[in-house]
Amino acid sequence: MTVFWLVGAALAVAVLGLVLRPLFWQKSKSVSRREANIAIHRDQLRELDADLRSGLLAQADYERARRELEARALQDAAPDSPPAARGGRAMAWTIGAAIPLLALGVYLVTGNPGAIAPQPDPHAVTAQQLEGMVDRLVARLREEPDDVEGWKLLGRSYSVLGRFPEAADAYAKAAARAPRDAQLLADFADVLAMARGQRLEGEPEKLIARALEIDPQNLKALALAGTAAFARRDYAGAAAQWEKMLPLVPPDSEDARAIRTNVQEARALAGNRQVKRELKGKVTLSSKLKAQAAPDDTVFIFARAAEGPAMPLAVRRVKVRELPAEFALDDSMAMAPGMSLSAHPRVVVVARVSRSGTPAAQAGDLQGMSAPVANDAGNVTVVIDTVVK
Repeated sequence: MTVFWLVGAALAVAVLGLVLRPLFWQKSKSVSRREANIAIHRDQLRELDADLRSGLLAQADYERARRELEARALQDAAPDSPPAARGGRAMAWTIGAAIPLLALGVYLVTGNPGAIAPQPDPHAVTAQQLEGMVDRLVARLREEPDDVEGWKLLGRSYSVLGRFPEAADAYAKAAARAPRDAQLLADFADVLAMARGQRLEGEPEKLIARALEIDPQNLKALALAGTAAFARRDYAGAAAQWEKMLPLVPPDSEDARAIRTNVQEARALAGNRQVKRELKGKVTLSSKLKAQAAPDDTVFIFARAAEGPAMPLAVRRVKVRELPAEFALDDSMAMAPGMSLSAHPRVVVVARVSRSGTPAAQAGDLQGMSAPVANDAGNVTVVIDTVVK
């Protein structure tokens, strides 16, 4: 049985290498471009979801921004290639994804004489079948709890299915048995953050630090460490972590360009903590709407790009009783790399009275917005004079 496992694993790895070799750049202590992009875009999505929950982003704006982020993630996941080659590359990814599924099926039925029977088309594997295979893998791991690769596979499978708490538990069992596996620790940190409300602070950051102690050049761990630093507004720290990624990717690749952009943005924000460029103005509530607002209602004041993504670039909250209120928005309030006031020369300032206290615009909320202004304008006036329908 052991010989069968070893031979089967070797064949699976060899086939995957042949199928996916054109899709990966090879360099010592590096990971695939796709995995790095997944980590980066997942971190950006984590921050976007957090902004929605915290009330900084309206539901409609969130949905638009998420669609744009997902579209960018799909585009970044594939390197530039002629149109005629893209279909073949997509097929290679499909086959590459199907092979592990087929291998998982074989793994789960090992010892059954029916395992050598003709297998169904791997492209036809359904979510229900995958769930069944995962359940059988769970049962096998109860009998063989020291199978580290099995726990890793279970963690990846749960992650694909969006079952992040179960994925974190599986990775925890793998990490207990392989505490010096840097990539395992980075993957564990990623799914644990997803399971804990998409937040990297706390245990996920500790796992990232351990991964980097073991392998200072682990690309995914560096990406996550930079994102964690950025989230706590340690922009210099974020730039330092992301900059370490540059020697690990081809210098002329899309990865390198994206990393350099994020490094530059983080450095700019770090500099702006000493020299602030502010967008200033005043928000007032129209006299005809005063009776429709309670003193303790929350007022969201935020700037968004006049042309581009709808997600806020900087946000401030006040109460209705504080109106008229002066505001100042700056780059230190940026929520994601590339999404700062400095990155968008023309912006619109929006002020919304949320009667429910939630960020999503609802019927009956009161709102006003400015005309497009420069991102460092000093006398913006916003009058809340419209009822959201």
